[in-house]
Amino acid sequence: MLKFYGYKKCGTCRKAEKIFQQAGIVYEFIDITENPPSVEELLAVSECANIPLNKLFNTSGVQYRELKIKEKLPALSSREVLALLASNGRLIKRPLITDGERATVGFNEEQLVGIWC
Repeated sequence: MLKFYGYKKCGTCRKAEKIFQQAGIVYEFIDITENPPSVEELLAVSECANIPLNKLFNTSGVQYRELKIKEKLPALSSREVLALLASNGRLIKRPLITDGERATVGFNEEQLVGIWC
């Protein structure tokens, strides 16, 4: 089952959902702020999407700025980065979509259509 980690008030999540609905794609919506992905899921997403862990952060988010993640990130181990992301869904770039074999992070319409539609 396709997992769609998002936030209903997020504009890019709504755009992605609209694309999925128009294409008839069945997915499970998971509120990323209430149920963030686990450390294991985040590691798998990073590997499936072929992106470094630091690209999983929502760098434009309020929490990212308030917690001064940019300054802390260079000193954090991979394990610490994953634990931080898994503990606070507002820090994760969204939408985060995965089927366990493929994954996309963030909204890129061309990428979403190319991979999921």
